Amino acid sequence: MIPRSRSLTVIVVLFSLACLVIAGHPSAMAQSVRELAKPTEIDAKLPHVLLIGDSISIGYTAAVRDELAGVANVFRPPTNCGPTTNGVENLKDWLGDRRWAVIHFNFGLHDLKYMSPDGKNLADPDDPANSKQVPPAEYVQNLTRIVDELKKTDAKLIWRQTTPVPPGSKGRIADDAVFYNQLAAEVIDAAGDITTDPMHDYAGKPPIAGLQRAANVHYTPEGSKKLAQRVAAAIRQSLP
Repeated sequence: MIPRSRSLTVIVVLFSLACLVIAGHPSAMAQSVRELAKPTEIDAKLPHVLLIGDSISIGYTAAVRDELAGVANVFRPPTNCGPTTNGVENLKDWLGDRRWAVIHFNFGLHDLKYMSPDGKNLADPDDPANSKQVPPAEYVQNLTRIVDELKKTDAKLIWRQTTPVPPGSKGRIADDAVFYNQLAAEVIDAAGDITTDPMHDYAGKPPIAGLQRAANVHYTPEGSKKLAQRVAAAIRQSLP
């Protein structure tokens, strides 16, 4: 018989993994987001890399780590980083006291999604009562604060464009990804000395576009691996 405490732990872990599958992240089934946060082994001789982002980055974290095996120790926050409001509130905790060589970061898909007045997630964009979780002006302010904080780390910074929103995606409007990327570009350009990973253009074209789920912002396991290859290549170019 399994002890009650252990069985409860198993239930919690299985529930967490089920949530990942429902959210469209089968590539992350084998590990919870918290378990993805750091490598199982950290090589003190290698530079440290931090990935900051939402569920898209959760989907490619393990594959980026595999791509950079023997090159860098790859970390991520033990959570879905969500919108810029979450980044402003939690960035210092995510950075911790580790010395980062490269930080690859993104915010956007959660900012541009629609919420109802009572906080319902992924609300109907056509309902005038609903609004974006983080309006454009606030997004710019928040991202500016995040970038200012990241620059204090002296890490090489890579802004990753927000990936495409396919037509029909629940709670989002397709063209908003383009618009929020334009807003982000203004912030990144003004900050200076930050590389842009043009992921929107890359992921919006074949074959990557064909690896995105229908009417869904998430990717198949193969799609996440392709994104990981792109992310790893950008990081390699920025490593000392």
